[in-house]
Amino acid sequence: MLDGWNVNRSYRGMTAEQRLADRRERLMTAAYSLYAKPGFTATTIERLCSEARISNRAFYECFGGREELLQALHERCVEESLAVVAKALQEAPNTLEGRVQAGIRAYIEFTTADWRRARIMHVEVRRSGDVLTLSRQRAVDAFARLVEEASADFPLSPELNRRLVALGVIGALQELLIEWLLSEERLEIEELVAVAVHIFNRSLGTA
Repeated sequence: MLDGWNVNRSYRGMTAEQRLADRRERLMTAAYSLYAKPGFTATTIERLCSEARISNRAFYECFGGREELLQALHERCVEESLAVVAKALQEAPNTLEGRVQAGIRAYIEFTTADWRRARIMHVEVRRSGDVLTLSRQRAVDAFARLVEEASADFPLSPELNRRLVALGVIGALQELLIEWLLSEERLEIEELVAVAVHIFNRSLGTA
């Protein structure tokens, strides 16, 4: 009887909450590939649902739209990247040069280990227009705080604003990764690391 239906009952061994979480995860996995290629603007809800093997109705039980799914995916990529960089900084030598080298290498190697992650974080985040403006700003702010904290024990030139320096070097790193993604001949990771370290060191006054 319908009036005796328990919305929390198990279905194929899963509760309603578990089924919802499973569908969300399947959509996140589908979007991870499709939002990277062919890209966010070219990916329809129908294609996402087909890839995730769920109905259109089930999509809206998980996300309010393609934009909300993109934001969730972007935030996960950022959180994972922040965790990797934070760990590298904790384990780095207690010198500014050591922290710069460790943090940059960790970020570049982790981001480029899967081109889809790099594409979503550095290309699709911009091509999505206003969809990820706030999410992108939160990400930039979080990485800027990491740079500020990592360099806090070391003096900068008095005329330099530490936060603005952090924002500047983060912007340079983003452009290097975009070049890595979009160039016809893929740049070597070691070259990216070397250039990024040089920019950071020059900006922070260590070279």
